[in-house]
Amino acid sequence: MNETVILAAAEGVNPLVPNIWEILVTLLGFAVLMFIVVKYVVPAFEKTYAERAEAIEGGIAKAEAAQAEASAALDEYKQQLMDARTEANRIREEARAEGAQILADLKEKAAAEASRISDQAQVQIAAERQTAVTSLRSEVGFLATELAGKIVGESLNDDARAARVVDRFLADLETAAPASQSAGAAN
Repeated sequence: MNETVILAAAEGVNPLVPNIWEILVTLLGFAVLMFIVVKYVVPAFEKTYAERAEAIEGGIAKAEAAQAEASAALDEYKQQLMDARTEANRIREEARAEGAQILADLKEKAAAEASRISDQAQVQIAAERQTAVTSLRSEVGFLATELAGKIVGESLNDDARAARVVDRFLADLETAAPASQSAGAAN
């Protein structure tokens, strides 16, 4: 009997077929667990994922904005550098032109000053020559009248006569001087 009970019990219960209550409890536990996961865990993961994705995209956007800003600043710096070089070249050219103008002005002033000094010297030389000629004429006249008086043996104190003698003597000297100069040049 014991054996029959075991066999009968064994015949009624199939170990491969699960118990219905176990299936229901397992399904109910799975459904509760699935509800908790879907209701609380998945949104938390989604929220964390969204925050990280947003942070990464924000970081990328910030990096791109910083890169664009740095590129704009570099372009601005290059433009300022080019403008500064252009300005420096312009200032250099202006300085060269101004220096050339100053040099030309100084040369012009020096030429004018040299011309003025030369003209003044010519005037002074002409005045001194005239003074020398006048002085020489009076001395030569005096010496000529005295010499003529000694040669002639009479006094030439008469001014009119003395002036005629002096003028004739000087005229003879002036005609003799060009003739001697042309004779000297022919040699």
